[in-house]
Amino acid sequence: MKKLIFTGEIWQEGNMYTSYCPELDLASCGETIEQAKKNLLEVVEIFIEETSKLGTLRELLEEAGYNLDDSGVLQRAREPVSFEQMELKMGVM
Repeated sequence: MKKLIFTGEIWQEGNMYTSYCPELDLASCGETIEQAKKNLLEVVEIFIEETSKLGTLRELLEEAGYNLDDSGVLQRAREPVSFEQMELKMGVM
């Protein structure tokens, strides 16, 4: 059994928490941070199961940048070195 390494971004929206996996473009939510994490894990697990049944799992993981070698861990071949909030002045609004 292989292990999949992915990012879980979590932010608060009102009284709910949204969880997001940017590598696979999957999201979920919960009333607590822990519930949002748990729900995201469930969504990723369902994604893996369903794309595997369809025969598209390898292709989708490759498109997401995962290294599909024979090791027991699936992780992206490239990892971000920085996450930054950026700003751009817009003269059109």
